[in-house]
Amino acid sequence: MAAPPLGLACRVAGAFTTPAVAHSGFGPPRLGPGLLPSKRWSGVVRMGAVVGGGQEGEEDEELRQTKEQAAARKRWETLIREQKIKTLTPREAGYTFKLTDKALLDVRPSNERQKAWVKGSTWIPIFDVDTSVDLGGLSKKVSNFVMGTPLLPSESELCPDTYETGRNFVQQVEEKFSKDTDIILVCQKGLRSLAACEQLYNAGFENLFWVQGGLEAAEEEDFEREGSQPF
Repeated sequence: MAAPPLGLACRVAGAFTTPAVAHSGFGPPRLGPGLLPSKRWSGVVRMGAVVGGGQEGEEDEELRQTKEQAAARKRWETLIREQKIKTLTPREAGYTFKLTDKALLDVRPSNERQKAWVKGSTWIPIFDVDTSVDLGGLSKKVSNFVMGTPLLPSESELCPDTYETGRNFVQQVEEKFSKDTDIILVCQKGLRSLAACEQLYNAGFENLFWVQGGLEAAEEEDFEREGSQPF
């Protein structure tokens, strides 16, 4: 593993002065445009339209999805701007996990986790594959909300499988960790781990770190990987 990024010691100690989000220099920092790709959101909307029925129902669903997207983005921007959730790059997360006593919580579904995982990480999925649901429940499952937070699969997951909310996600985390534990949350692309951060923050967890871009943005040397496939 190469030398730690400059300034990492200060960042992981809690002295985060500049969240790793897009910032024009004017006004508060905002989440970068890549965080909530419109293609990914529209994929959920299109899927809901396919199983939802007529044109009026499609328009209502699209409007609802748009409002939910805007509300989620606003909440997440606020949490990061106010540093209630701190941001790490994959490389920073890898060094932090290796060199400190912070926990690494993998919230990906089982079909992703079984391919590859970070050695020593804890796995508690925020939602998981549900093979029992029929097409009539597909839209509801994929656009499932918990505490007002959209739980979105990555683009590659939209077609082959359906998903259901991980049962008692917050409860399982509470059973594993005290609320003052430093927890680094990671998923495949960064969306679900950010949703998980929001849930845990609302439940009273105090020290949450979000890996922006997820494992998919990591280089091979960033984490010690186990499993048969790349992240």
